[in-house]
Amino acid sequence: MNRYRWFVPRDPFVNEFSRLQQQMARVMDHFSPGERGPRTVGVFPAVNVYEDNDNYFLTAEIPGVEQKDLEITAVYDSVTIKGDRKIEDAEDVNYHRRERSGGKFSRVVTLGDRIDPEKVEANLKNGVLTVKMAKAEESKPKQVSIKAND
Repeated sequence: MNRYRWFVPRDPFVNEFSRLQQQMARVMDHFSPGERGPRTVGVFPAVNVYEDNDNYFLTAEIPGVEQKDLEITAVYDSVTIKGDRKIEDAEDVNYHRRERSGGKFSRVVTLGDRIDPEKVEANLKNGVLTVKMAKAEESKPKQVSIKAND
């Protein structure tokens, strides 16, 4: 068996700081994603945003969320996804790992340009939400004609 000798600083400030770090690590471990309480990592739902000449598209992974539990709003240059993912707790069991969290969520995604809020479509299929947002006319690329100087 290998033995390691740990350096223990004699400075009381360093010792106190080390103790504080250990306490903070214990607190953060308590609020891991698998536990009830605040999540310390990640953003839900995970999204991809891309565009073509006429539209922005947003896809979001929201497994376990039903259509009736979703609300999507689009204004000016952003879209907001709100919802509630319900996770049923099994009774009389001991969890070995609990990484899926439930509860209310809200995610605001800001786009590069203005959109037309009247021309937004959303579709939910197999746990993937797809939102198609038409770009406002002033945001669409314009073809510029070139005149020749004689």
